[in-house]
Amino acid sequence: MNAMRVVVGFVLFASLPAWAQKVDQMQNLAQQEFRSLSEDLGAVLSYRPQTPTTPLGLTGFDIGVGVTAAKIKHQDLLERATSDSASSTVLVPTIRVHKGLPLGIDVGAIYAKIPGSNINYSGAELRYALLQGNLAMPAIGLRGSYTRLGGVDQLRVDTYDADLSISKGFAIATPYAGIGHVWVKSDPRGTAAAALRSESFEMNKFFVGIGLNFGLFNLNFEADRTGDVTGFGGKVSLRF
Repeated sequence: MNAMRVVVGFVLFASLPAWAQKVDQMQNLAQQEFRSLSEDLGAVLSYRPQTPTTPLGLTGFDIGVGVTAAKIKHQDLLERATSDSASSTVLVPTIRVHKGLPLGIDVGAIYAKIPGSNINYSGAELRYALLQGNLAMPAIGLRGSYTRLGGVDQLRVDTYDADLSISKGFAIATPYAGIGHVWVKSDPRGTAAAALRSESFEMNKFFVGIGLNFGLFNLNFEADRTGDVTGFGGKVSLRF
């Protein structure tokens, strides 16, 4: 019963409106302002693991929903680039699927549609376990991931991530941590492209989290710092 309440509460929280407007006024920004807002958006939309490093195994699946609350640095620029007011905390709900493959390889995919806005985004990951972990040893893995912003006619943002992470299971809990690097390409489109040029830049990423396993039912909590943006997220999933 308590687990069901957590699931219901999580789904309701993930469905709350995050932004109540469209990103459709990018032409209001000067070039340096476009760069600053792109850094915020690149950090918000970059890939977040929301799963321990331990590989799922050949028959393993993890299917769930997650949400991240990310605090951006330039709320004023976001408001100028949209048709309404904007919060400094952006909620990003996601649908997530992970699948285990042979040789310690996992693949994953995410999709998000932010309620009340014209933003959606999708992404994928490929992870390889350098160490698969056991009762005595932690799991250590390398991950490459990619995300793309969609739905915004005036902007395209692509992120490319690489990270190294470690996790170790203790009874029902599996804490994990990682460090990584994010490459971002932000391209103005449509009317915004007449006044703005593309920006490419890099950011560091740090994250910690914990996975809690209750049979088929799993909870995951994660905190990360990407560039100047701090995010806190969680996920509920079925793992089998």
